Amino acid sequence: MTAPSPPADLPEGESTPAPLEQAWSMAERAPESAVTAADGLRDAVSSQSDTVGSIVGSFDALAISFGDTRVSLWDGIVVLIIFSVILAIAWIINRMAKSAIRRITRLDMTQSLLIEKVVTIGIWAVAALMTIDLLGIDLTALAVFSGAFGLAIGFGLQKTFGNLIAGIILLMDRSIKPGDVIAVTDMAGNESFGQIRKIGIRAVSVTTRDQREYLIPNENLMINQVENWSYSSKNVRMQVEVGVSYNADLNLAEKLMLEAAGKVDRVLKVPPPTAWMSAYGDSSVNFVIQCWIQDPEEGVGNVRSAVLKNLWWLFKEHEVEIPFPQRDLNLRGNEQFDQLVAAIAQRVAAENPPKSDEASG
Repeated sequence: MTAPSPPADLPEGESTPAPLEQAWSMAERAPESAVTAADGLRDAVSSQSDTVGSIVGSFDALAISFGDTRVSLWDGIVVLIIFSVILAIAWIINRMAKSAIRRITRLDMTQSLLIEKVVTIGIWAVAALMTIDLLGIDLTALAVFSGAFGLAIGFGLQKTFGNLIAGIILLMDRSIKPGDVIAVTDMAGNESFGQIRKIGIRAVSVTTRDQREYLIPNENLMINQVENWSYSSKNVRMQVEVGVSYNADLNLAEKLMLEAAGKVDRVLKVPPPTAWMSAYGDSSVNFVIQCWIQDPEEGVGNVRSAVLKNLWWLFKEHEVEIPFPQRDLNLRGNEQFDQLVAAIAQRVAAENPPKSDEASG
């Protein structure tokens, strides 16, 4: 609304009427509404119904002013209504866009997820701009808060935006993607592995075999070393350690090891399992069975268990001894040791006295 022009100069000797001067002064000092759409909607409603117009007018009368800006209860109601409508429309469009992207068969999971994130950011950015435009918000009224808001973005939300950009970069270079199996370490330093279920805006969701879900910030995966078991290939080699007796037939034992690994369904035939002698142990000759699997997300401990079970029964069948730790104890004779042996012998003799011969009748 344009403020009225000041009254023209009157002839000398005539003074400006007091009511006109007061009205000009009030118009000059009247604060402007921060939401121009609320004024237009209020006028439209008032022209259609006097009753509703009076209610809207009472809402508009409840207002506070910040310098030259006026914010009323009616402004808040209009902002809430328009914001809710835009939010619902943006949510529906976002869901429809995601469904359309997922139906494109030429894209793999990583490409679909990247396009979904870019489209989602674009939709919500357009929704925010449309909301500001429909409300007619005077952004110059927020100039006072722009400095504080910029500092909040710079210091308080830098990690959030860093994780957002890191997630987009991870999807673009495809170094980590949903379905990959990576090694993770818990707070106690215990290393495990898990499958990536989701790459979100803030973090990557990794689920382990015991259904523990780790939320790893995207930025950590960008700057730290990551062990990805399925980056270029999903084939994973696993090792099964076995020990046999020094008296065993090593050729037969090696043959049985390969047979035990080959009987497991998840062990690949190509490349085939191998058995290597690793060391001469204290009580056994140590071997390592090398076998390959291509589904590490299904677990590796269960494959190791199946190989060892098969090998147990094969060793039993062919009488191959599985050793257990043995130690030879050598006792050196000395005066204290001889005294200890004598004391033990005396105590045993006292507890078990010899029986006297019974007199013959």
